[in-house]
Amino acid sequence: MAILITILYSLSLLYIFLFSLGQLHLTWIYITRKKINSQVVASSTGFNPQVTIQLPIFNERYVVERLLEAISKFEYPKDKMEIQILDDSTDDTTEIILKKLESLRSLKLDIKLIHRENRAGFKAGALDHGLKLAKGELIAIFDADFIPGPDFLQKTLYTFTNASVGAVQTRWGHINKDYSLLTQLQAFGLDAHFSIEQSARNAVGSFINFNGTCGVWRKACIIDAGGWSSDTLTEDLDLSYRAQLKGWKLKYLEEISTPGELPVIMPAIKAQQYRWNKGGAETARKIFVKVMTSNLKGINKVHAFFHLFNSSVFLSVLLAALLSVPMLFIIRNNPSMTGIFRLGNIFLVGFLSISIFYWVATKRFNVNAGKTFINLFPGFLIVSMGLSLHNGIAVLEGLLGIKTPFVRTPKFNITKKGEPWRNNVYVHPTFDIITLLEGILCLYFIAGICIGAYFNTSILFFFHIMLATGFGYVFYYSVKPLANA
Repeated sequence: MAILITILYSLSLLYIFLFSLGQLHLTWIYITRKKINSQVVASSTGFNPQVTIQLPIFNERYVVERLLEAISKFEYPKDKMEIQILDDSTDDTTEIILKKLESLRSLKLDIKLIHRENRAGFKAGALDHGLKLAKGELIAIFDADFIPGPDFLQKTLYTFTNASVGAVQTRWGHINKDYSLLTQLQAFGLDAHFSIEQSARNAVGSFINFNGTCGVWRKACIIDAGGWSSDTLTEDLDLSYRAQLKGWKLKYLEEISTPGELPVIMPAIKAQQYRWNKGGAETARKIFVKVMTSNLKGINKVHAFFHLFNSSVFLSVLLAALLSVPMLFIIRNNPSMTGIFRLGNIFLVGFLSISIFYWVATKRFNVNAGKTFINLFPGFLIVSMGLSLHNGIAVLEGLLGIKTPFVRTPKFNITKKGEPWRNNVYVHPTFDIITLLEGILCLYFIAGICIGAYFNTSILFFFHIMLATGFGYVFYYSVKPLANA
C-alpha cells in the first residue's frame, strides 16, 4: 500500500509539473511573439456582410434588458443585421423581453423573438434552432451577462475577409471586477486565459476555443463542422475543435474587450466551474483521439493535449493533497524514502512557471501589477486548491461519461460594491455533500499540519496550510449564502 500511495502521489505531482511547464511555454511564446502584443484593431468599413446576432436566453430577468439595449446601439447597416432572441425562458423573462422590444420599435430593427417551449439541447439546442432560421452568413453570439460595445461588428468582421477564418473570439472584460475578493480572483484567472493562453496558441497555429460568447462564427463553418452539439456541457469548445480539424482557422482578437459580469457568490461560481471543467473533460473524451491522429504538428498536439485536459489538473491537485497526509507516515516509517521529498524540490520549478505565467498576465492588464500580483496570486492558488474537490469530481464525471443537465450560472446585474444579491430569485443555495466534504477536508489538512508538527517535519507544512485555508475558504463561502437566503 505504501508503494502504491507513493507512486500515485509522485504521478500526480509529475502531471502538475508538466502542466506548469506547458503554461511556461505559452508564456514564452506570448512574450517573444511581438505581433501578439501589438495588434492593430482594424475596421470592417466597406465590408458589410449579412449578420445574424444570436442571444441565447434562459430566465434572465435581471440582465436581458441591458443586453437588448446594448445590441440596439450597434453601429451597423440595419438592412444587414438580424437579431435573434433565442428565448427558452420559463419565467417572466419573456414578458420583459416583449416590453423592451416595444420600446425599441421606433429603431426599426430586424428583431425576432424565437421562443421554445421545449429546452431540448439547452444552449446548443437553442443556437442550432436559431441557425436553421438565420439569414446571416456570419453569426455573432452574446450571452445575457455581457455588454458588447456599439462598434463590436466593425472591429471584428474584417477578419472574415480571409475565407479560411471560421470564427473570431474577443477578450472578456469584467464589469464588476472590484465587487469583492471573489470577483477579483476570478478576473485574475480569466485574464491569464484571455491573454497568454488564447494569444499564444493562436500565434503558433495551435487550436484555440470559442468561449461561448462575444465572438462571431461563419455560418458555413458551423455547418461544415457538423453543427452545434449538446452531448457535452461545453458546446463551444467541442465545435471549435471540430471546425479546426476540418481546416478552418479561429482568430483571437486580444485588443477587443467585451465586458461581462462575474458571479458574486460561491454557489454561482461553483455552477460555472462545474460546467466548464466537466464540459472540458467531456470534450477531451470525445475529440482527443481525433486530434492526436490528425496531421497537426507535434508541438500543436502537445498544446491540444494540455488544452483539452486543462481541467484534469484539479484531479492531480486533489490526489496529491489527499495522499500528502499518508505520505507523512510513510516517510516516518521509511526514512530511506525521504529522498522522494527532496526530489520533489524540482516541482518548485513548476511553481515558478505558474508564477511567471500569472505575473505576465497581471502585468498585461494592470497598471500597478506588482501590488495586484502580490495581493491576488497567493489567494488564487489557495482558492484553486480549495475548489479541487468540486472541480475534480466534475472532471471525473466528464472523463467517465456520466451525464448531467446543463446548469446555468445565475446572473445578478451587479456592477458596484455594496449592491445586494440576496433577493435574486435564481439563487437557491443548498448544503450538499460536496460542501460537507470540503469542510471535512479543511479539518483533514489541519490534522496534517498537526501530524507534521508532531513528527517534527516541515516538509509539507506550507502545502497543508494552503490546503486547509483553501478548503476552509470555499466551505465558508459556500455556506454563507444559506444564512443570507
